[in-house]
Amino acid sequence: MTRRGWLLFVAMSVIWGLPYLFIKVAVEDLDPTVVVAGRTMIAFVLLLPVALRRRALRPVLARWPWLVLFATMEMAVPWLLLTDAEQRLPSSLTGLLVATVPLFGAMAALVLGDRSVLGPRRLLGLGLGLAGVGLLVGFGGEGGTVDARSVVQVLIVAVLYATAPFVADRRLSDVPTLGVVTAAIGGVAFLYLPAALVQRPATAPPADAMWSMLALGVLCTAIAFLVFFALIDEVGPARATLITFANPAVAVTLGVVVLSEPVTAGLVLGFPVVLAGCWLAGRRDDPGMTELDAEAAVAPV
Repeated sequence: MTRRGWLLFVAMSVIWGLPYLFIKVAVEDLDPTVVVAGRTMIAFVLLLPVALRRRALRPVLARWPWLVLFATMEMAVPWLLLTDAEQRLPSSLTGLLVATVPLFGAMAALVLGDRSVLGPRRLLGLGLGLAGVGLLVGFGGEGGTVDARSVVQVLIVAVLYATAPFVADRRLSDVPTLGVVTAAIGGVAFLYLPAALVQRPATAPPADAMWSMLALGVLCTAIAFLVFFALIDEVGPARATLITFANPAVAVTLGVVVLSEPVTAGLVLGFPVVLAGCWLAGRRDDPGMTELDAEAAVAPV
């Protein structure tokens, strides 16, 4: 890769490893609906001028039913579930559970007729990945316990992240990706705005909560998508998916170092097993990879 490609790759690896930390800090004082509405509204305000300048919105709005479905599966439901789950789960464990997206992506591909998933290497990857999840859940909590409801929420997030790109691939692939993302984020922002106004805190929240929500909107949503598009343009979608294996490491490191989250047996044992399983499950015999393959493997959080 070029020097610019490496810089973009490192930037994305860090940027999409950060949200788990910021979400964890924000939900200590803010309702999940406030966090989701805040981050999406901030990102929408920043992305809208770029999308308008590139005339990326009009073609997308003509496909509004599919846009609504995509936004629901990729942002509206996952971001609320993820934010709610982090009220009870460590950010490091959440990041690793979301890293299972390639496993569910392979399963979705099989359901849709991709028989290559039945190859021995990819089946081994699925088995390893599921075993890694078992280790994370079985030994991932402080004192050996993990909130089962929150784990289910995060795994639902991973399933939605893995399947939403198939909707985009079949119904939105011929319209600008920037327009899809901007319109989807704006729709989610206005969807959650009424609930956020009702659930807003009675007193001014602490500065760290507000800074975290601002970082989620500016850095982890608006800038993240722009940098991701630039990375795909620079190195291609296949190489761009490699950030999938760096994001969890960033999430775990920040959780342990910044938030003093415990290094559990589940993290030590499950971390490498999950990543190895995702790598094998996501491997393709065909070296060609489309942009939607990249988006399916790299989940925005």
